[in-house]
Amino acid sequence: MKTKFISLLAILLGLMIIIFPVMGVIGVADLIGLSILLISIYLLIVGVAIIDYNKTGAILDLFLGIILLLLSICLIFNFPILGFLAEITLYLAGIMLIVVGVVSLINNRQSRYGFYIGIAGVVLGLLYIIVGTYVTDPIVLGTLIGLWLVISGILKLMDG
Repeated sequence: MKTKFISLLAILLGLMIIIFPVMGVIGVADLIGLSILLISIYLLIVGVAIIDYNKTGAILDLFLGIILLLLSICLIFNFPILGFLAEITLYLAGIMLIVVGVVSLINNRQSRYGFYIGIAGVVLGLLYIIVGTYVTDPIVLGTLIGLWLVISGILKLMDG
């Protein structure tokens, strides 16, 4: 039951991220802040869900979720920090996606598709950094994070 809920949540959050850039209303920092916020919510829920059988993974997920939550709040609401983070925001989001992918690799070793969830995070994080260097379009960048959440949700759903 927990696995299906988490899988559906990941798919829903991923689709939300993919849909929001299409509306074209949110700025780059707000879009990335929203993307990081949704990833942090996902990690916090996963951390709580797996704490019974994987304490190390749960602590990693919870710690990373809290860091990402604070980062997303800063990006969304703190405008003075926006100027400082504007140039490194793209790299920061890509690095966080890579870190989340590595944590997924560590946490999902026993899962049939867990390896692919982690690899997808690492590959999409690298792609995020490469695309972010050359293309600053928030639609493309937000879609990459949404794509990772959808892939993670589908693979977790297939696994359970």
